Amino acid sequence: MDKKRVAVPLVCHGHSRPVVDLCYSPVTPDGFFLISASKDSSPMLRNGETGDWVGTFEGHKGAVWSCCLDTNALRAASGSADFTAKIWDAITGEELHSFEHKHIVRACAFSEDTHFLLTGGVEKILRIYDLNRPDSSPREVDKTPGSVRTVAWLHSDQTILSSCTDMGGVRLWDVRTGDVVRSLETKSPVTSAEVSQDGRYITTADGFTVKFWDANHFGLVKSYNMPCTVESASLEPKFGYKFIAGGEDMWIRVFDFHTGEEIACNKGHHGPVHCVRFSPGGESYASGSEDGTIRIWQTGQQTLDDVETVSANGLTGKVNVTADDVSRKIEGFHIADEGRTGQKEEVANA
Repeated sequence: MDKKRVAVPLVCHGHSRPVVDLCYSPVTPDGFFLISASKDSSPMLRNGETGDWVGTFEGHKGAVWSCCLDTNALRAASGSADFTAKIWDAITGEELHSFEHKHIVRACAFSEDTHFLLTGGVEKILRIYDLNRPDSSPREVDKTPGSVRTVAWLHSDQTILSSCTDMGGVRLWDVRTGDVVRSLETKSPVTSAEVSQDGRYITTADGFTVKFWDANHFGLVKSYNMPCTVESASLEPKFGYKFIAGGEDMWIRVFDFHTGEEIACNKGHHGPVHCVRFSPGGESYASGSEDGTIRIWQTGQQTLDDVETVSANGLTGKVNVTADDVSRKIEGFHIADEGRTGQKEEVANA
């Protein structure tokens, strides 16, 4: 009989309240990075491979609902319930700009060329900020029918997409004209919308359904019913042969993209899963939960016998990343006491 394979995640502590958004950077000369948004008001940056904590961005005065990293992982952005979206230096942790809004900011995204920041929220207005002229007024698209939940760029920054908190569907806008060029219809509000790394698919999660749309012709490619209400889904970026989904039942499920068959079910969170994302190379994926933790799961599931030692901040056994790989990120970064304390405790207990 085959040995039962059990997925053993890297558990990343540090947030004191629910983790509501995650974003990986592309692979950079320094590796790749993971930023997390939490209701504790303090986004955190981590090494994307090991989960090691790099630093905390401090300055928001309300829950942070959204976060992202630019293409080079040199800047971070966050959207908050304090009515601001902030741009941060991802190397020093310094706040570079704070863009005032008139209500809660629920979503933000850097353009692919890193020159613009897209925001949306309860105001029902999409704003595009020119980061080369941060003091200038943003361009506004004020035709969104409801409170904005998700935003993203596609088509080499020629198109933006958004979904709403209180109604179904995804709307795609022509950046040049500000007009809606297409709507993707769903029965329930879309809580997660991801453009695949190769630009071919838009992955959406709405209620009990995960859908895959052709990002160029906008037709529905696949639609799979889920065993529970899912809040987030992500397509494996390298080969596109599987996807992950997480939601109210606290489990992260892996599915075959072509058939919808469940391949694996990973258990470990102690609260609903709010966000899941694949790493840029597809070798792992991260989940963020109501329980305040981030868990990083290896795509090739490990057995308990395969794992030498697992701590809250990464493997203490075989790790391919050295301290030098993140030294430039850590140097000069503001250190948060609670993050450092949690890290020491977990290493001590490993």
